[in-house]
Amino acid sequence: MHALFIGQTYIDMTLLTDVIPSGDAKSVASDYAVSFGGNAVTAAFASAKLGFVPDLLTSVADDWLGRMFLDMAARYHIPVHARKVRRSSLSFILPTGGKRAILRARDDDYIHPFPFLNVGSARALHLDGHQHDSALHYARLFRENGVLTSLDGGGLRSNTHELLAYIDVAVVAERLCEQMRMTPTEMLDYLKSRGVRVGGVTEGERGMLWYDEMGAVSRLPALTIPSHLVIDTSGAGDVFHGSYVASYLREPQAPWRTHFEFARAAAAFKVQHLGNEAGLPTRVDVAQVMQAYPMPGGTIRASALDIDHPDERTVQH
Repeated sequence: MHALFIGQTYIDMTLLTDVIPSGDAKSVASDYAVSFGGNAVTAAFASAKLGFVPDLLTSVADDWLGRMFLDMAARYHIPVHARKVRRSSLSFILPTGGKRAILRARDDDYIHPFPFLNVGSARALHLDGHQHDSALHYARLFRENGVLTSLDGGGLRSNTHELLAYIDVAVVAERLCEQMRMTPTEMLDYLKSRGVRVGGVTEGERGMLWYDEMGAVSRLPALTIPSHLVIDTSGAGDVFHGSYVASYLREPQAPWRTHFEFARAAAAFKVQHLGNEAGLPTRVDVAQVMQAYPMPGGTIRASALDIDHPDERTVQH
């Protein structure tokens, strides 16, 4: 086991359209994609595509959507530790103009307790706050074992405050700042007060305000992607999370700026593709993005890329 990711499974239906019908009106989308979804779930697939296949503890229903998801995971050789629910969760996503509207239907009424896994060989844990009991259990366990813990803080959950006490790296969204009535700078101070070693607040086109291992605050600018190339921003944050975990697993001694710069390029690749699966980059894809859109004031860090196989079909299990 390289890593353990814990989250909530969605099946994402992404529709590219300029018209949202209402009443009895009908419309035909210009394109669509059907893919796996969910924050930590998509991050797990991103890590797998980049060469480090994690185990995934997530919700799975015994219905045709659940079986479709298991087929998707099998294609990426991701071991799924299913936590059973009665119905699969769905997301309908409508990207337009660099934004995306999302309508969700979720079943998080877990039928059974979370499974106890042998995680002795794992080198990282990534959470999105779903499955609060399981997230807290494994965060404590990994912290006790001295293994990296990571949190995607996309929004405020019942366990957020308690969970942060066991998190090493937390990258949160502006939405969490709004929910907790904090500025991004105040949020960084709050993360530090909870013992988070590396913390950041993603701010869309403004990039990420973050602090490093030494507590120094700086801004990681976003890469400037031409607007006509931006197709679907949904899932970009999830790809960012999965990519920095993969970068860490490849080069754990590298500074976190290196991991975040790698992840930034991976997210820039995602926004240029419709749906989560099409937007998963290989390391070659990340390298090409970094070459096409050089880091502001910086250079490409070859050590973070470590490209061994031109076709990037080799993954580590």
